[in-house]
Amino acid sequence: MLRRLAAGLEASPAGFDLPLADTARALGLGDKGGRHSPFMRALARVCQFDLAQMHSDGELEVRRRLPPLNRRQLLRLPTTLQDSHQRWQDEQLHTPRAEQLRVRARRLALSLVELGEDAEGTERQLIRWKFHPVLCREAAAWAWDRHRQALAALEQPDPPDDAA
Repeated sequence: MLRRLAAGLEASPAGFDLPLADTARALGLGDKGGRHSPFMRALARVCQFDLAQMHSDGELEVRRRLPPLNRRQLLRLPTTLQDSHQRWQDEQLHTPRAEQLRVRARRLALSLVELGEDAEGTERQLIRWKFHPVLCREAAAWAWDRHRQALAALEQPDPPDDAA
């Protein structure tokens, strides 16, 4: 459910209409309406965990970033996932904020390029997402370079198999 909402916001950052029956079917939750339908329960859970908030006018505000797990949620995970989560948190604490932003900007830029956006359009979109203009230019250039390398690699013929 949350991925569907996030994808909609990526495509339309100002908001979008969510056809409930179609979305419920797409998520495999059926299209039966009503307060107690599986889809409405899933929507209620998204709100229950503070990932979204319903307004009286039928609008749904959705978090674009998820909060960290709280202690209760973390303790309910298997030990291996708790350990993995702790390693990830430690890594985040030791990675400078500027590096985190650079990596995020590059990932977003590469996604835009792979979706068909040109370099200028990629840079403009990153600016709309409030990245620093210098970072936007660098990330867009990096993404285009990576994209060109990938295309060049696809155009090279495979090496012949050594027949024994």
